[in-house]
Amino acid sequence: MADHSHRMGAITRKTAVLAFGFVLLAALPGIAHLMDEPFLVSTFSRVLIYAMAAVSLDLILGYGGMVSFGHAAFFGVGAYVVGILAHHAAEGTTVLGLAGTNLAVVSWAAAVLVSAGVAAVIGALSLRTDGVHFIMITLAFAQMLFFLFVSLEPYGGDDGLMMMGRNDLFGIDLSDDMTFYYLCFIALMAFLLLTRRLVDSRFGMVIRGCKQNERRMRALGFPVYRYKLTAFVIAGAGAGLAGALSANHTEFVSPDFLHWTMSGDIMIIVILGGIGTLYGPVVGAVVFLMLEEFLPLAFDSVGLEGLKEHWRFLFGPILILVVLFARRGLFGLLAGREARDG
Repeated sequence: MADHSHRMGAITRKTAVLAFGFVLLAALPGIAHLMDEPFLVSTFSRVLIYAMAAVSLDLILGYGGMVSFGHAAFFGVGAYVVGILAHHAAEGTTVLGLAGTNLAVVSWAAAVLVSAGVAAVIGALSLRTDGVHFIMITLAFAQMLFFLFVSLEPYGGDDGLMMMGRNDLFGIDLSDDMTFYYLCFIALMAFLLLTRRLVDSRFGMVIRGCKQNERRMRALGFPVYRYKLTAFVIAGAGAGLAGALSANHTEFVSPDFLHWTMSGDIMIIVILGGIGTLYGPVVGAVVFLMLEEFLPLAFDSVGLEGLKEHWRFLFGPILILVVLFARRGLFGLLAGREARDG
């Protein structure tokens, strides 16, 4: 009875944390304007975008045990699809025989489909291995794509590709930061709902089982490879949508979107927030990007301007402490024992 009461208390605590987070994110633009800090709206749009990319990684890392160190490949491909289509639309030219477009519905759908296709190819080959070999193959594929886009001089090469503006979405003014914020907010909530349903479904149970004991799942007759590849493709598609939103947010696309350091940042966000929690990566994105934004300012305010570019020097010990003393990440600290169940 006491154990049941403790469990109900933990669930209530988790629900309260999720409700508070939802309300805070929904009200943040209004809070930013009340504080006369409108730049926070754009900053938190970036947080929501990175949170989506991290949630997509958590789907395969936290639930499937697939440690991909090349997740930025799908993020960058999604961004480049949007940037390239907008580039050709501005010039009135075609790409692969197709006209460019600035329509969000077309560009974002293309970004998701192309990213999913790239994930299918990479996953089909990478998932024939496991452990360190899987990590290195995903990293190698991401770096191959990074150098591919560096070599594409018509699209800016190493300098990146500028967009003339954000995409058009049914006449909605996406150039307004508040409007764009709520678009990112809705996209993140929808993706969280999708991944929540997937994790709780029979599909999710099989993916979890593969993480625990893949050999046993195979012996039970489950087509393990197909399940893992499907999860990998869904994660790639989610990262591609995040990349499409990022391209619109910055109105700029760069090969850095595909670099291994970007994959590292996304993985750090997942670890910081809590692996295998789905909601933890959102917390991780908030903390990681807020530290990135404000730690340099803190150094500047205390006369340590020389450390502004080395803010990760202080972030490193924070991450180590989280890994050592908060095995379920920051979301686990907030939500309690039930955090790992999502």
